Amino acid sequence: MSEPDFNAAAQALQALHPLLRRLVAETGASVLVDAEAFDAWAAHPGVAMVVFAEDPERYKETLDLAVVVPELHATAGRRFRVGLLPPAASRALAPRYGFARWPAFVMLQDGKYLGAVDGIRDWDVYVGELARLMAATPTRPPTVGIAVKAAGSADDPQACH
Repeated sequence: MSEPDFNAAAQALQALHPLLRRLVAETGASVLVDAEAFDAWAAHPGVAMVVFAEDPERYKETLDLAVVVPELHATAGRRFRVGLLPPAASRALAPRYGFARWPAFVMLQDGKYLGAVDGIRDWDVYVGELARLMAATPTRPPTVGIAVKAAGSADDPQACH
């Protein structure tokens, strides 16, 4: 396993919106700039929350999640560590977990998938989902579905008849 690129993480941190930087400061989150950094971070033991941030200019709700995550972390007694994936890393890694809406967070235990919460929710929903996920048994993450069509099917205009 290679050493983390602290310079890349520091540069990514400075490029983040101030509310995402506040999330990092308040939770002690690691900024995970790519799949290699994420995989190394996720391999550590314990419960972890990975925040999939998007560009706040494209998804304004990202800033809502930036405010909610430190509150969830405090409410849970800081019993999990937090990692933040900046937008480019989030888009690259999102297919691993198959969530449908931005922003999202994924809970892991010992690097294994516990579940995800995507989109913006009411506070009570977040608290309930977090408690459920922290008590969950690791499972295989869902993936983004890919439509499969048999070659030569009747609805294929290119099919030879």
